[in-house]
Amino acid sequence: MERSFLKATYFIDSDHPAIIEYTHKIITGCQTDTQKCIALFDVVRDSYYYDPYHLDLRPQTLKASTILPRRSAYCIEKAILLCALLRAAQIPARLNFGNVKNHIAVEKIVKILQTDVLVFHGCTEVFLEDRWIKLTPAFNTALCKKLGVPVLVFDGKNDAVFQQFNEDGSTFMEYLHDYGSFDDLPYAKMLSSLKEHYPHIQIPESLVLNLT
Repeated sequence: MERSFLKATYFIDSDHPAIIEYTHKIITGCQTDTQKCIALFDVVRDSYYYDPYHLDLRPQTLKASTILPRRSAYCIEKAILLCALLRAAQIPARLNFGNVKNHIAVEKIVKILQTDVLVFHGCTEVFLEDRWIKLTPAFNTALCKKLGVPVLVFDGKNDAVFQQFNEDGSTFMEYLHDYGSFDDLPYAKMLSSLKEHYPHIQIPESLVLNLT
C-alpha cells in the first residue's frame, strides 16, 4: 500500500495544526482504526450541512484546513475533509470521484443543472483490514430525514456510499461513471468535467458559483 495515502498534499493538508488538533479531539477514546474511522465519518457527515448551491472552486478554499471551520459543505469538500482527518489519524485514505444520477433530485437543482446527473461526486476511500472501503459523508442526518432516505451509516466493514433506494423502496441514487481514485484532488480534471457536463453554467474567473 503506497505511503502517499498517508502523506499531506496541497488539498488534503492533514499536517495542518487545526486538522491534527480536531482529529485527536474526535478520536479520543477510540481503541482501533475502525472505531476512529467511524467517529470521523460520523462527524463529517453531521457537522456539515450538505449545500450543493454555493460552490467555491478556488484552490485555496478547497483545502481541508479551510473547509474545517465551516458549517456547510458539498460532497467534494466533505470527501477532502474526511480524507485529511483520516490521514491525520494515520489511517490511509484517498479520494474517489464519479457521476451519479439522482432519481429524486429536487426541482431546483435539476433546473439549474438542466439534468439530474451530479458530476464529479466526491467520495473518500479508507484502507482498513487490508482493503479499500468507500465512504460518502455528503448527506447529513437532518437532510436524509427531509428527503425520506435512510441515514447513511458506516458499520466499519462495508462501503457506505450514496443510498440506492429511499424509504419506500424507490430508486434514489445510481452510479453512472467512475473517474478513479486519487491521492489528492485532481483539480484540473474536476473543472474540465464540470465545464463538459454543464456547458450552460459559466464558471467565472473568480471560480465562485452561487447557484441559488
